[in-house]
Amino acid sequence: MIEEQHTAESNREQRTGEEKALKRKKWLKRVGIAGFLFFLIKGLVWIAVALFAWKGCSA
Repeated sequence: MIEEQHTAESNREQRTGEEKALKRKKWLKRVGIAGFLFFLIKGLVWIAVALFAWKGCSA
């Protein structure tokens, strides 16, 4: 009976650990996608600024 309680507790702890790992993985994935999009857009904006400055100066 004591072993059954211990096993149930360890299973519950394992499930909560797996749930935490899944949440952390999901969060990191979202942060990674957001970071990628941020730097992509930032880079495109700087390219547009450079092109605008180059076209403006050459006219």
